[in-house]
Amino acid sequence: MQANYSMLFRLMLPKDLQPERADPTVDRPAALMTLRGHFLIATPAIHRGFFNRSLTYLCRHDERGAMGIVVNQRLDLTFIEMLQHLTIPAAPKTPNHRILAGGPIRSDHGFVLHGAAGEWQGSRAVCHDISLTTSRDMLCALAMGEGPQEFLVALGYAGWAPGQLEAEIADNSWLTVEADRRTLFHLDTSKKLAAAGHKLGIDIDLLTASAGHA
Repeated sequence: MQANYSMLFRLMLPKDLQPERADPTVDRPAALMTLRGHFLIATPAIHRGFFNRSLTYLCRHDERGAMGIVVNQRLDLTFIEMLQHLTIPAAPKTPNHRILAGGPIRSDHGFVLHGAAGEWQGSRAVCHDISLTTSRDMLCALAMGEGPQEFLVALGYAGWAPGQLEAEIADNSWLTVEADRRTLFHLDTSKKLAAAGHKLGIDIDLLTASAGHA
């Protein structure tokens, strides 16, 4: 994917995470079972657009809606290039990972998904061992090799209005499975979707648009 980022790139966590699209006709579930810390696996029902063949890590899922980071789509932008745009010095051996296209919302905002280590200014716990951070101090630490060993850097995020994600799951747009650190942090981007499918015992490439959901 081609990068589309602002030269005035800012790291911040939006106060009100915007849904990708709000549908006032969707009923809120009476009792919401959170999928926070799970993967959303796009099924062939999503046959075009940003989420086609996407794998999303859900960072929030509650009565206010859902928010996640797509973890298997890369931008034409490297970590070193981002640091240069932000005038953050980097150590000679700083890993030069490709930046992820985290979602279609606020694609000029940065998000660091990482193992829960250290204390950072703009950080929220996703689960007991994974956090989401949006502050500059995290990037400075990563640039010097002093931050968490497990991390992903993304621009943008994916969001859903209250009840919207549940409706899309019911319509077979998504499969869900509990996320694991190996798939999230250690597999090559191109292999993550298949690996998440294997956790459900399925081959993503053999799914049809009428597949059921887990």
